[in-house]
Amino acid sequence: MHDETSLWLDEEIKEEGVSRREWLDIMAMGGLATLAGSMILPSLANASDDEVVRIGYLPITDATALLIAHANGYFKDEGLEAAKPTLIRGWSPLIEGFVSNKFNLVHFLKPIPIWMRYNNKFPVKLMAWAHTNGSALVVGKDTGIDDFSKLGGKQVAVPYWYSMHNIVLQYALRKSGVTPVIKPQGADLKSNECNLQVMPPPDMPPALAAKKIDAFIVAEPFNALGELKAGAKMLRFTGDIWQNHPCCTICMNENMVNKKPEWTQAVMNALVRGMNFAMNDKSETAKILSRDGKKYLPMPAPVVKRAMTLYDPKQYSSPNAIQHPEWGSGRIDFMGWPYPSATKLIVDAMNETVVGGDKTFLKGLSPDFVADDLVNYTFIKNSLEKFPEWKNHPSVDKSSPYERSEVLKL
Repeated sequence: MHDETSLWLDEEIKEEGVSRREWLDIMAMGGLATLAGSMILPSLANASDDEVVRIGYLPITDATALLIAHANGYFKDEGLEAAKPTLIRGWSPLIEGFVSNKFNLVHFLKPIPIWMRYNNKFPVKLMAWAHTNGSALVVGKDTGIDDFSKLGGKQVAVPYWYSMHNIVLQYALRKSGVTPVIKPQGADLKSNECNLQVMPPPDMPPALAAKKIDAFIVAEPFNALGELKAGAKMLRFTGDIWQNHPCCTICMNENMVNKKPEWTQAVMNALVRGMNFAMNDKSETAKILSRDGKKYLPMPAPVVKRAMTLYDPKQYSSPNAIQHPEWGSGRIDFMGWPYPSATKLIVDAMNETVVGGDKTFLKGLSPDFVADDLVNYTFIKNSLEKFPEWKNHPSVDKSSPYERSEVLKL
């Protein structure tokens, strides 16, 4: 750990009470480690006969539905045995655990199963969205950045090249006349160039405080931690740019899905109940997930609560981080239906997004094909019909809840 980071961690958060020891615990989680673009998946494609639900997850609010389903006994209600969820320190070991059948239920950033299925030919199946929204872009308090156009000449950290975060960020940059680039740190930048780098999310708030970066975009609760610990200012919530966008998705082994449809349906029923619970009571959900509750996440309850509930246009008016309150979005929401229109948009956007490494597997990859081939719609739709509370969300068109048009607006 760098000296300036150690000094920064010695400071206290008066209001929320995150101590240096707690921050060291959070940092020790290793964060959302960058998934190596050259990673080769072993050919362990066969699903296990073991019907115990074995969850692997990262310590972020994206995993809420899986964790609440476990915490509230929803798997047991469905007649399933569920092992204690296993906290994993990065995307790469989570993928490895899934491929080796250590885990049969995981959450992945939406582009990851696209990469696994079409670059590595692994039979991953996207079963549902884990949540919507839940991310943001924050800037250093002394940067003077109050608009995306002012990110020219600046350094911005993203959690992974193939992520919704990178896609939305680059959309906003281009719309603002700024060109995203990937250059060595310290390289000269033109006034209209924004330099991107991949950084583990727990490293982002201290890097911002140390002025090593000017801004970062990431999943919660690291934006909330950045606000509280690094004095970060919220520039824009991602769900206020792409209306109710997906981020993490729920994934299973396709062979397991095909071999054990009854088991699969029971799992999906439990997850939808977890989503509905979280949607209806985010404060209680935050307490359950936190170190003050059932300790699925290493953060104290007030931090997780802020990350899940604080979405007030008046509080986030300078800069104006919420410009579309009429969308009815939350800081994070929980709706599982994997709208095909969003999958198609992501495949198109992945082709246009600047990334480090090789992305030739995307050439010729049809968005319509991916939307049909990657996603299993049957089980999640059955569960959503059985537990239809999600249709009450203001963003859902009750006359046609399984269809929508994607809205991106800066």
